Amino acid sequence: MSDTTDSGDVNLWSSPEHALAYLARASGIPRRVEGERALLECLPPRVQRVLDLGSGDGHLLGLVLAARPEAQGVAVDFSPAMLERLRERFRENERVAIVEHDLDRRLPDLGVFDAIVSSFAIHHVAHARKRALYAEVHEALAAGGAFCNLEHVASPTTRLHHQFLDALGITPAEEDPSNKLLDVHTQLEWLRALGFKDVDCHWKWRELALLAGVKG
Repeated sequence: MSDTTDSGDVNLWSSPEHALAYLARASGIPRRVEGERALLECLPPRVQRVLDLGSGDGHLLGLVLAARPEAQGVAVDFSPAMLERLRERFRENERVAIVEHDLDRRLPDLGVFDAIVSSFAIHHVAHARKRALYAEVHEALAAGGAFCNLEHVASPTTRLHHQFLDALGITPAEEDPSNKLLDVHTQLEWLRALGFKDVDCHWKWRELALLAGVKG
């Protein structure tokens, strides 16, 4: 296995069965809470607007809004099942707007944000689209705004990748074909090249990593 894997156009996340199967096991992802705690530590002290890319059922956005109670949130997703869960979670929450959008396409104009976050979503888009999306994130951030991406990244070897899958309790045959994994180093270099400052991998456990940077 090389440092990068890209499964082309395969993306199963429009399937309700695929999305709901993920939600059923999401809470059991090892060390997930550690990664989320590290992400919250990387948020700016003051956040008025936050954008959550690939929001899923809104779990991460809920954590961010609890940590920054003055913030307004925008949740972006394209999966019908996830959008339904988002609407259920935030039905009576006037702080949250929900936008249906596929990250394979350029982000719509949603305004300027103090923080843009994502959790285990961007690895489902092709590598060239990842880099383009990071540029769009940089454009949408206010000066001093933070991009915090809790992501599934590539292992440097097949053996380490299989060890990660084993830790999740799945076999290589059961791996999500929608995954388009990319190594940490390449993504950090992209962020630096785009003008992000203080770029680092702030937390990592096997193939789970928090990549973050600040708009200068």
